This record gives sequence, structure tokens and C-alpha cells, in this order.
Amino acid sequence: QEVSKVKTVLPQEEKKGLIRKARAGSKQEALIVLLKRPEGASITEMMAATGWLAHSVRGFVSSSLKKKLGLDVTSEKIEGRRRVYKLDPPA
Repeated sequence: QEVSKVKTVLPQEEKKGLIRKARAGSKQEALIVLLKRPEGASITEMMAATGWLAHSVRGFVSSSLKKKLGLDVTSEKIEGRRRVYKLDPPA
């Protein structure tokens, strides 16, 4: 299996030498790429990319991206696009 360049290092994993990586072509990688765009991604855009329902996308963002991978996902209300989610670059 090929491993993509998208990777996340959590502080406790860094100490243990463990790094989580998204597989190339996975739905997780697709969502991370969408969220890293300057314009971010709406729930509708993420649903189209994965084929998931809205509640599944929201659950994935909350549990996998925020809690498991420790990524800083923010959201804001943008006129004409509803709520848009973005991955903030590491500080």
C-alpha cells in the first residue's frame, strides 16, 4: 500500500515514534485535501467527495480528524455556501 504525503503527528505519538498517515486514494485523504484548500469545504462538497450522508461527514470531522488525528478543524458561516470547514495550518 502506498502512503500519501498527508501525515499527522500527535504529541504523544511523536514521543513513541508513531505517525498516522492517510492511505493514498482513501476517503480520509480526500477530505483532508478538501479541507486544506484556502476556501475550505462545505458539508455538501465533502458528501460529494465521499458518498457519505451529512451526519457521517460531521461525525468523521469530529471523531477522526479532531479527536483521533488531533487536527485543528475550524468552521465559519459563509454567505452562499452555508458553513465551511477548514484545516488550520500547524502553528
